[in-house]
Amino acid sequence: MLSQIGLEKFEFLRKMALKMGAVDAKVITADKVVVEDRIVLKCKVGCTHYGKTLTCPPYTPTAEEFRKIVSEYSYALFMKFKSRAKADKKLAKHLSKAETDPTIPQDIKEKMQRFWAAWKDDKLKMLSVVLDLEKAAMSKGYPLAIGLVSGHCQLCEKCTLDISTCVYPTQLRYSEEAVGVNVQATAKNAGIQFTSPFEKNPESFALLLID
Repeated sequence: MLSQIGLEKFEFLRKMALKMGAVDAKVITADKVVVEDRIVLKCKVGCTHYGKTLTCPPYTPTAEEFRKIVSEYSYALFMKFKSRAKADKKLAKHLSKAETDPTIPQDIKEKMQRFWAAWKDDKLKMLSVVLDLEKAAMSKGYPLAIGLVSGHCQLCEKCTLDISTCVYPTQLRYSEEAVGVNVQATAKNAGIQFTSPFEKNPESFALLLID
């Protein structure tokens, strides 16, 4: 009964997300958002952006704290976006390497630069969609709606960690993974396909907590 109420009540947000660029979007009950401590562990040992932005650990709520936050919500809008950035198998195997790696051919470096430029642009567009969805929810009487996006913050070339204050405080949103959201498991719960490794165009995911 609870999920049916949410499906009807927040259908306007789902439709808005699809209209604004999401390739899939589902309203789910908040208990289907999977939050795990091991996701933050992967941030610590596997991400080069760990500790480098205010939307990443250790500057974010812990997984334990975020689980409590999620429990205060009844619903969530889970969304999938697909980037315009393209990578064939040859390019994809180089994407985890630094562009300064001397073993990478120049033509591949140029393709990498174009890929990451398109990726960043799409990430910023996704953030803009999430912020607009927040505003739409708030305008309908849900003032505690809050969004999250996958991956590290793209707003600045270098984060203002030295002053511990974001220069874009109204646009800053935490990374889902940074607070422990298991994006793949949550996508499964939402009935949304999660493709890994990606094929040609990488996917990104976003979450809007609503009540």
